[in-house]
Amino acid sequence: MALDPASSSAPPLPPLELDPGQRLAAVVSTYHRELTGAMLDSARRELAAAGYGDELIVVEVPGAFEIPLVARRLAVRADVAAVLCFGLVLKGETQHDEVIAHAAAHGLVQASFAADKPVLLGILTCATLDQARARALPEGAGGRQDKGREVARAAVAQLAAMRAAARAGLPDGRVGFGEGAS
Repeated sequence: MALDPASSSAPPLPPLELDPGQRLAAVVSTYHRELTGAMLDSARRELAAAGYGDELIVVEVPGAFEIPLVARRLAVRADVAAVLCFGLVLKGETQHDEVIAHAAAHGLVQASFAADKPVLLGILTCATLDQARARALPEGAGGRQDKGREVARAAVAQLAAMRAAARAGLPDGRVGFGEGAS
């Protein structure tokens, strides 16, 4: 049985461990800023609970389609350990929403592989604005899922997994992907 990441019974996060001089970054769509901003605020609270006290690098973009390029630019920086991405794609009368959502998700995967760092998907794909509110907002603000919190928790967990993989002797860097691949 999976735990609801927004519930108070979610397991405690391990402390966030970053190498000296490293920070976290976020790319936030301004499309439906009231929801993407709420996700960012919730992520900040969750990161603070995990011990992250440094300033988050935040870059705003117009929409979900624009997130991957900026996420990649941040992810390849030596001082960035992970990039959290927040956006919203609403269902329309055509398939445009599907094209945007697929392109954004694919672009984030490519950015993650190019940088060999976590680039986290916090782009909601919803049929209605009510669905988006339920997923984006914390419980106290009328939401049910608190995706900002969920993405922050995933970032902390993924960074811990990357550290565990490094300790296990697995190669780090861009092995098999992009530039420098052998």
